[in-house]
Amino acid sequence: MSIIERVFHSVLFEVLAVTFSIIGLSIFTDFDVKSLSGMMIVVATIAMIWNFIFNWGFDRVITGDKEKRPLKVRVVHVSLFEVGLLFFTVPVMAYILNIGIVEALIMDLGVTVFITIYAFTYNFIYDHTRAFIIRSRAVAC
Repeated sequence: MSIIERVFHSVLFEVLAVTFSIIGLSIFTDFDVKSLSGMMIVVATIAMIWNFIFNWGFDRVITGDKEKRPLKVRVVHVSLFEVGLLFFTVPVMAYILNIGIVEALIMDLGVTVFITIYAFTYNFIYDHTRAFIIRSRAVAC
């Protein structure tokens, strides 16, 4: 995957993740959409940077066709990513929303459960769609 494609992959992931997260958090918490939107934009920026760095490193360690990765590898991939991200985002959420670390951790864990399922689904669909497009281009040539 080229750097441009990796940036596209990360930006698309985060735009959708922020949108779905703000909707979910506004339903399940008492925070206003404006506060949640600002917080999620900061969290998404951190996540985008982490996504780029983590996936670059993961792809260097786990090589081969991504669409052929077994379920176990995909579960390890998303789990490691999310645990690493919690380390960076919990303090930021606590600061922006002016809440305690424990409350921020609970909120972030809720978002993490959602994002973990979302990330698995997003990457599975992205990898298979990308492989289909590449195969289609090869046949067209």
